[in-house]
Amino acid sequence: MKTIKYKRGADFEQQIARPTMEREELDRIVRIIFDEVRRKGDEAISKYTYHYDGVTVDTIQVSQQELDIADSLVGEELKKAIAVAKQNIETFHASQAKASKKVETVSGVTCWERTVGIEKVGLYIPGGSAPLFSSVLMLAVPAKIAGCKEIVLCTPPRKDGTIDPAILYAAKLSGVTKVFKAGGIQAVAGMTYGTQSMPKVYKIFGPGNQYVTAAKMLAFMEGVAIDMPAGPSEVMVVADFTAVPRFVASDLLSQAEHGQDSQVILVAIDGLNLKEVEKELELQLSSLPRKAIAEKALAKSRIVTVDSEIEALEVANLYAPEHLIVSVKNYADFAQNVVNAGSVFLGNYTPESAGDYASGTNHTLPTNGFARAYSGISLDSFTKKIFFQEISEAGIKNLGPTIEIMAETEKLNGHKNAVTLRLEYLKNR
Repeated sequence: MKTIKYKRGADFEQQIARPTMEREELDRIVRIIFDEVRRKGDEAISKYTYHYDGVTVDTIQVSQQELDIADSLVGEELKKAIAVAKQNIETFHASQAKASKKVETVSGVTCWERTVGIEKVGLYIPGGSAPLFSSVLMLAVPAKIAGCKEIVLCTPPRKDGTIDPAILYAAKLSGVTKVFKAGGIQAVAGMTYGTQSMPKVYKIFGPGNQYVTAAKMLAFMEGVAIDMPAGPSEVMVVADFTAVPRFVASDLLSQAEHGQDSQVILVAIDGLNLKEVEKELELQLSSLPRKAIAEKALAKSRIVTVDSEIEALEVANLYAPEHLIVSVKNYADFAQNVVNAGSVFLGNYTPESAGDYASGTNHTLPTNGFARAYSGISLDSFTKKIFFQEISEAGIKNLGPTIEIMAETEKLNGHKNAVTLRLEYLKNR
């Protein structure tokens, strides 16, 4: 990891910029695949599954038999862990539900809202070298709580054409209605247009690489909502002299192993034993099964040295990390001033992996600086609010003149007339 000294200005922002792919080429590839999936449906999805994953899939939909078999292929210890995580995720997300109440804005004018689940949602679950069954829980559980009627899940198949049993088990347990053997751009395209077997959905959720993110952006342009433009995973660790170097190194590596396009940033406040952190990084990296992937991610990552917590906070809010770990003495005070982050982990004993799996908060979070304007997934992500209003005779008399003058000023006389007619009717009745 390259070490740089924090200094306000554009040069510093460039030094900690995320790794990116050539956008023009990326969009060109996405459009080609989208167009073919739109025209050929399942056939195109199978074609690109073979092209990118090297797997021949005759039927892209997972059968009920495959879902049932998965139960027997998942060990009891993992089933218990999944049950604990599911319960915690349910508890946290169910607490986000809010009861609707009627409000009288002016005498005779009553307004309220009703929250309803989005009827058809699509969940994208990365697979390949690291099948993320935890993401199934993070997306399907709140979707079920929200009342989504159709929950479609897409995930890339393994080399033998099957889906990892843990993904299927979590999907069945969480209420997913249909599962498809499809990954990458072609999966997002299938959920965008619908195919012979895959339903068209109204909103697409889930993390992925830059290809998946670009595909989701095109899906949005094609009229399908998306959760957020989330891309490669990232973490920022802010640490001072109270941080345990071994823990700091483990947190950096826990994100670096996600993918070679991931980025990790260590913000080292003066007093942190940086040499010990670097020693631990080397030691722990050597024993990681995904060492080669983590090494490539670390090559694009940075250590930023700062003189104070104030500077560290400036860096954190500037970078707007997906995950922010705060291992400083006054972490509660520091956290109060964080305004740009997806999810924040406080103190020496709160690893980012807790949020990834089982603490209860959602791990589908904004990356690439989008935490400046986007939130992570919550119950609200799977719902929409419908507004209602009811105006009585007294209410239209009270509010009508206000509407009339505003409409007339905007030269929308049809709007004004809709009120005037009612007022005249009541006056002459």
